Formats: sequence, C-alpha cells, structure tokens
Amino acid sequence: MEEETSKLPLPDTFLDFLQTNGIDPLIYTAIESTPRYIRLKPGSEAYIEEIEAEIKCRLQKVNWLPGFYSLSPHIQIANSKPYKEGKIYGIDAASGAAVLALDISVGDHVLDLCAAPGAKLCMISDLLGDSGTVTGVDVARHRLAACRTMLQKYVLGDACRLFVADGTTFSLMPLRDRLDSISCEFALEEKKDTFTEWTSRRPWKERKRAARAKENAASRLVSETDHPELIFYGKTSGVVGLSKYELYKTVSSSEVSSSGYDKVLVDAECTHDGSIRHIQKFEHWGWETLNGRVLNAERSDNLTTLQVIEILFHCLWLLRVGGSLVYSTCSLTVSQNEDVIEWFLKENSSAALQEIDAAKDWPCKSGRIPKTLRFDPVTSKTSGLFVAKFKKLAV
Repeated sequence: MEEETSKLPLPDTFLDFLQTNGIDPLIYTAIESTPRYIRLKPGSEAYIEEIEAEIKCRLQKVNWLPGFYSLSPHIQIANSKPYKEGKIYGIDAASGAAVLALDISVGDHVLDLCAAPGAKLCMISDLLGDSGTVTGVDVARHRLAACRTMLQKYVLGDACRLFVADGTTFSLMPLRDRLDSISCEFALEEKKDTFTEWTSRRPWKERKRAARAKENAASRLVSETDHPELIFYGKTSGVVGLSKYELYKTVSSSEVSSSGYDKVLVDAECTHDGSIRHIQKFEHWGWETLNGRVLNAERSDNLTTLQVIEILFHCLWLLRVGGSLVYSTCSLTVSQNEDVIEWFLKENSSAALQEIDAAKDWPCKSGRIPKTLRFDPVTSKTSGLFVAKFKKLAV
C-alpha cells in the first residue's frame, strides 16, 4: 500500500487524514475511470441520438437509476447545445441515489435543505411532476440564486419556492391547508401586501435591500428574528395570492405533526473528502488550501457535528409524523456520518433508521451502521457519498 500511495499526488498530511479515518487513498486514483453522469429532463428521451451527436459521446444508461446516463469523464457538457437548451443537467449518480432514497410520491411536499447548487432540487421537481411542492433553502444567497437560475432554465420551478435561511432556524411549513386556519378578518387586512406572480424584475425597495446585502457579504446568515428571504416562487407553489402574514405564519408543534413536510433532504455541509473531483481541484488551488478547507475543518469537527445535529433535530421537527428524512454527505469520514447518526438516534426517540428500499440493486456498500449506505469511486463508480434515512415516529 505504501508503494502505491506514494505515487499519488497527495500531501502527507492528507494521507494521514485518510488513514486516521479509514479511507482508502486508492479511491483518488479512480478519477480517470469514474464516469461523468447526467440526467435527462423528462420528455427528452426522444432526443438521445441528437444529444449524443452534439456532445460527441455515446450515453450509457444507468440501469439502477432511472433517467440517468453515464459518459466519459473527459466530456464537457456546459457548452453543448442540449445543456444550453435544458435537455440535460449534470448530477452525480450517488447524489441521484440520495434523492431516490426519499421515495417521493405524487402530491408530496418536499423540503430540500442546503439546496445549492440545485441539481437535486431539479430532480425532486422532476419526480413530483405537476403535483405537490418543493421548498429549497440555503444560507448563501448567491448559491441559492444559482438554484433559481437552474430551475428557470429547465422549466421546473412552477411548484417551487426558494428561501435564503439558516437551516437550524427555518420554520415555514408547506402550503397545504393553512389558509383554513387563518382569521378572515386579519387576512383581509393584510391582503394589501399580497404576493402576485413572481417576476425577475423586483420592486425598487427589494433591489436596494439585495444590493445592500451584497455589499455586506457575498453570503449572509439570516438571524432568528428575521423572516427568511423569499427569492423565488413558482405559480403553483402556493405563494401567489398569499399575504406576508399568511406565508410567514408560525404553527404549533401539534400542527406540524399533521401538516409538516412529507419528505426532507439534508445534504449537509462537510469536508467534501469523498469527492475525487473536488480533491483534484486542490492540485490547482494548492495543497495549503486543502489544509485550510479540509484538514482544519476536520480538526474542528466537534463544532461541525453539533451544527449538523442541530439541523437534523430541527428538520425532524419540520416533518409530519410518518414523514421521511434523508441525511447525506460527500464525506467518507465516520465522524461526519456514522457518529452523527448514532448521536442523533440516541438523543431523539422520534427518529427511526429505515431501510432504503430502492437500494437493493444499488452498487454501494453498507456503512458501519446497518441500513446506512456508502458510495465511493471504487465500489460504485461514483463520487463518495454517505446516505441514511429516518422516519418520524409519533411519541
């Protein structure tokens, strides 16, 4: 092993990090053999031959993941006609598996926390079709704006709303039967502040506020006393016709049990060590940058874990009883995955770890905790990803 790993263009500090976390360094040699993956927008299947001609590569159907195709890792799709026309979008197969683990059904109300950069959000919208709603949340406004651009490009945003918010405090429920419980007198009073159909041209006050926020920081945290910033909503997302009072109305825990989200996806922020393409970028960014972004992040893992646990606890609260929560990271470290799961289950009696039914044919292996899954470049021919699924129980 030492002879093989010595040939890798990785610094000793990172190799020590991998050894400490039980990660095989040889996964980082798989960059040349790990395919690039795309998902076809529904309705684009008839254009496969045209797409192949445009990108000059034959698409290989991914049999275990509907709608996905693999292609050579060297193929670039960003400048291709099918990509620009919204027929295809790039998303790793492992990320697609995390979305599929949600087992989305017709009419579901889905929350995608940490939604940027948006590919999983698009896939969720794909699976919902003309039913249900999807709410995307991210703390970084500029990253969420990229999600908005993506939804509009692929014409998938009709049932979507996007909020700039901290995942540990975001508390808005899906818009299902909430209007029935609103005081008619109060609602009529507030109708002067009603949301009309969304347009990219924002009122002067909103544009001024956005410009001021941009000056303060490229991304900003929303304080607990602020309303989440709504930066996009589709015409069937339930927002059109509401007043701000109706949109931001708080609900009790008993109401959440029956009217919370049906499915929640938490693709948590992590050290990204499972992504070989991400690690490869440090060859250009410099290995000192890797020390700052990955290794130092691991050293402050207790803080990261506490934040992720807080997000998971909060997301479980946002679920209706019987709803499903999928937790994923693109880290392969135990501390950011199995350790988090064990702590979460120990401290929360209303969360039950679930089998992922769709996974019986997936090319992955079990995590150190039964029912959890691990993808990696060697085993799965995908990026590294950890996936766990929970069900909310009545307590």
